Amino acid sequence: MKSLIIIAIILIVGLVVLRQSAYIVDVTEQALILRFGEVRATRIQPGLYWKTPFVETALIFDKRILRIDAPPVAMPDKEKQNLVIDSYARYKIVDPEQFRKTLQTETGARSRLGDIVTSTLRDRVALRDRFEIIGSRPILDETGNLVEDDEGLPLFEGVDTRTEILDEVLAGVRNTVTAQNFGIEIIDVRIKRADFPDSVTPSIYTRMRAERNRIATKFRAEGEEEDLKIRAVANRNREVILANADRQSSQTRGEGEAEAIRILAEALNEDPDLFAFRRSLEAYQNFLGPQDTIILSADAPLFRFLDSPGIPASP
Repeated sequence: MKSLIIIAIILIVGLVVLRQSAYIVDVTEQALILRFGEVRATRIQPGLYWKTPFVETALIFDKRILRIDAPPVAMPDKEKQNLVIDSYARYKIVDPEQFRKTLQTETGARSRLGDIVTSTLRDRVALRDRFEIIGSRPILDETGNLVEDDEGLPLFEGVDTRTEILDEVLAGVRNTVTAQNFGIEIIDVRIKRADFPDSVTPSIYTRMRAERNRIATKFRAEGEEEDLKIRAVANRNREVILANADRQSSQTRGEGEAEAIRILAEALNEDPDLFAFRRSLEAYQNFLGPQDTIILSADAPLFRFLDSPGIPASP
């Protein structure tokens, strides 16, 4: 029984010693071997390695590209207007020993490099206006007014100054990192977002509403102008049509009356008694009203056509 206990203890101690002696460096990792805090070796290639147990320790660093997210910071542009800029940078540890001496850990690297990126970016932003930083500029016509599309929205043109700013920031950060020998390589620097601070957001919305109202007022004025043009053309066409209709109706009526007179004249020439009869009827119509009462002799010439319509009137 004692032998089994001794064997078990030996196995446990062996496993502990083996665990303290062997370590694995992954393909995405690199390691520093420290003996009482002093660097004894650097392991770059992946594989299984050995170290002195309980004396040496393996400090593992990531060999992949790492990312630093700088906190959003308000930065003044060339026109002294603040922009909240959210940026990030990517870097790679190329000298783990120097990285441990200067930055120690990835947490320290995020803090230190974040400050460097923010400071360099602030210097570059101060030399540009907000359109250059955002990467687009409104298109203006010859009179300085905004050029708009069919829906009344302002048109913008892309400007390549944002890429230029980031190239300048990247060069500045690389120079600082190289000068301070952090043991890292800066891959790139990017801007995630560039926006106005919350304190000026209401005024921006007010300006946007005012701009929309201006565009709406412009559309209404153009609509009213077009309405007046259409109404003027319609009224003119109406007057022309009515005038042509009156002229045509007068002409047709005149032609009809002339034809009626011609037919009547021909009829009267053929039958003079009919003419005398019509004249008598017209006389009756002229001097007899609906409420008039007249007493005449039966021999009156007025009744000649009633008694003998076929006898000619005596002179």
